[in-house]
Amino acid sequence: MNKILPLTSPPNKNIFVRKHVIPVLLNTRLLLSTKFENQPYDVHKLDKSPSTSTELSKDDALLYFEQMTSIRRMEASLANLYKDKAVRGFCHLYSGQEACGVGIKAVMRPQDTVITSYRCHGWMILLGATYQDVIAELLAKQSGCARGKGGSMHMYIKNFFGGNGIVGAHIPLGAGIALAHKYTNNGAVSISCYGDGATNQGQVFEAFNISKLHSLPAIFVIENNTYAMGTSIARHAANINMYQRGDYIPGIRLDGMDVLAVREGARFCIEHIISGKGPILLELLTYRYFGHSMSDPGTSYRSRDEIKEVRDKRDPIKVFQNKIISSGLVTEDELKKIEDDVKKDIENAIKTSKEDTELSLDNVAYDIYSEFKGKVKMPAFNHYIDHKNVKW
Repeated sequence: MNKILPLTSPPNKNIFVRKHVIPVLLNTRLLLSTKFENQPYDVHKLDKSPSTSTELSKDDALLYFEQMTSIRRMEASLANLYKDKAVRGFCHLYSGQEACGVGIKAVMRPQDTVITSYRCHGWMILLGATYQDVIAELLAKQSGCARGKGGSMHMYIKNFFGGNGIVGAHIPLGAGIALAHKYTNNGAVSISCYGDGATNQGQVFEAFNISKLHSLPAIFVIENNTYAMGTSIARHAANINMYQRGDYIPGIRLDGMDVLAVREGARFCIEHIISGKGPILLELLTYRYFGHSMSDPGTSYRSRDEIKEVRDKRDPIKVFQNKIISSGLVTEDELKKIEDDVKKDIENAIKTSKEDTELSLDNVAYDIYSEFKGKVKMPAFNHYIDHKNVKW
């Protein structure tokens, strides 16, 4: 059985280092935390569901707002860079789905791991990358997290296994990572995120089977944004209740536009696993604002009115902002300061990334693990370069 470690959030590092200091004033009563009620959860093969009552501290409220705002602002900037032809190759954006990643990250422990599909930019900064790590990578610059060789879909950092371009193909990898966690007895949970379009892939069900068979510490997270590229869920799935698709694996469905609901759902899933109950599915009902990728305008299979209605009524940042301001937990000025700081930091990262140089041709074969010694032919350039082995 896996070693059970406490379910506590790790200290926040990376770009989210601003201390949201709460001034202590004499004769002034400050609200340090408050409780909120989440909508009831749908459950499958579970005796109980996550708590609908959740407590939120002021510090966490500001942190979640900053994280979601950072992802939204960075993705908007990348969209503009793509339109300016500065970003090369594919580009899939996470705008609208920010609460999914932020809510899960809120309860992850230092040893837990994540693997996801091609909408990976947000996860990178949540797990420790800087804005420049991500932006420079999309601009094919050498200061990018993969030296400019991975691009939008292939980014990695400690405990983050990508960014994967083939729909559904990373789910067996997530199961394999869970197997590694169990084999090494490190107490970690493997979190595999994928969209509703991947749920009909055969290898997903194979991953379910092996995970249940060996009681692996795996959470399968379906970010159900209702469209598989341009095909609505009702047109591609015989059973649209994705949280039930594991059959013999328990599942939960919740509002993926509510960061607190996601946090409590993810907390429940981790506790379920570390108590020795095996894998679990978590379906997050969410929405993407951009098209499937930047080459898709996203309006041929849905109306502009539909997108506007979601932005107006369900936007994860707007809903959360209204909630924490109306409760008296934070002020508009505090949130405005965060927005201004994030905007400035991203603008600086874009400027620095643009000024950086591209990876030299001689370094193209670096970072490839191989015992090969000799020269590698680059057919496109009619050029030979020395292969450089990775030094561990």
